[in-house]
Amino acid sequence: MTEIVDTAYDTQVQAEMAAWRESVLKPAGPFDKAARNMQDTINNLIPEKVHGVITAAMEQMIRAIVTGADYTSPPPVQGATLRAREAQARDKIMAWRTTAAAEGGVAGAGGFLLAAADFPVLIGLKIKLLFDLAAIYGHSGDDLAERLYILRIFSLAFSSASRRPEAYEALADWDSAQAMADGGLESLDWRRFQQEYRDYIDLAKLAQMIPVIGAPVGAFVNYRLLDRLGETAMNAYRMRWFAGA
Repeated sequence: MTEIVDTAYDTQVQAEMAAWRESVLKPAGPFDKAARNMQDTINNLIPEKVHGVITAAMEQMIRAIVTGADYTSPPPVQGATLRAREAQARDKIMAWRTTAAAEGGVAGAGGFLLAAADFPVLIGLKIKLLFDLAAIYGHSGDDLAERLYILRIFSLAFSSASRRPEAYEALADWDSAQAMADGGLESLDWRRFQQEYRDYIDLAKLAQMIPVIGAPVGAFVNYRLLDRLGETAMNAYRMRWFAGA
């Protein structure tokens, strides 16, 4: 299949990718380090048994979403320019962002139990967005290797500043065959995966449980989280587009 070339748009996108890469690889600043130290202190106070339960729950949840046979992956878009694909991608991000904001607002207004229930729901919305974006950029979410790539995007979007370079390289040097040869889904460090994700959203999501302000905070936080994930995914698939992968 021969893709239509749009040189002007490709040049614009490559400039955006360069700026995004610079922001991703930017070293941790004082604020990042202070937040990291505080989160490490909190994590050290949590019993190991609790960490184990949360890790297992998150692993089971993501396995069910990513490898479940009941998940319907959209058909890959064929023969479109990058400009046309990205118009679709932005529309899709906007739609899921709006859904997540509405869900976060309802959960935030419902107190602790609903706010806690928002955690797995939000993961589900994020994974669905990533499947939609994979298809828009011409990749099939039915392939296990593509689902591994989706998890790598998820990981980069919500990694700490100190780990982002490693997460970025995993995407920049992506090789589907090598990912499968390395053990596929079993090669993921689930404890690290869930800890990075929790550390990224914990403080913001805690505010969602505060009476009165929980609803607007929940809506805002979910909106921003989906926005960040969408930006990360678009740039990850841009890298593959230009690499011809």
